[in-house]
Amino acid sequence: MKKLLLIVLCLPFIGFGQLTYVPDDNFENYLETNGMGDGISLNDSVLTSNINTISQLHPYNLNILDLTGIEDFTALISLICINNQLTSLDLSNNLNLLVVSAHNNLLTTVDLRNGNNLNLSMDCTFFNNPLLFCIDVDLPAHCDTTLTVVSGNIDPQHYFSNNCSGTAIQEHTANKELLKITDLLGRETKQTNQPLFYIYDDGTVEKRIVIE
Repeated sequence: MKKLLLIVLCLPFIGFGQLTYVPDDNFENYLETNGMGDGISLNDSVLTSNINTISQLHPYNLNILDLTGIEDFTALISLICINNQLTSLDLSNNLNLLVVSAHNNLLTTVDLRNGNNLNLSMDCTFFNNPLLFCIDVDLPAHCDTTLTVVSGNIDPQHYFSNNCSGTAIQEHTANKELLKITDLLGRETKQTNQPLFYIYDDGTVEKRIVIE
């Protein structure tokens, strides 16, 4: 009975002390400086209870390489992480997210499959990420319409899919409509005798070379 009581008494302290892994020193330093850390600088963690109620996070121009830890910002609505060095961005656990500004990075992968794509703002920006092609979303056709309304908020080579890892090269079917044809640099073109990317409305893309 005493052992059971001791375990029960300890549970609140265990929950309160839960930590979130934050390996990037610049990101951790930003969180510590803004009262979202655990009071210990550069120990690769922050208190989860200090971040899981945060609705706005703006770590921009801080040379951050990795936003690991963002998954525990479960109340996050707005993320501005622009002029950083991010190569990947996984926001699939941020179910309340409405605005993402992630332009001017080095992104190669973005995962926005959080079940809330219908509410994403048209102000979301991913431009100036030349190594990014496919953006994972729940609703490719909707995002292609909504997130490209504002001119220039994505790069010409960017397209949306619900499974980027499986859509690098796929067969074209009669159920898909061609959105645009781009060259290797993401510029729209119809010139032949060079590799071209055919981008469709369901987020798939196929690489073709037409010889004439």
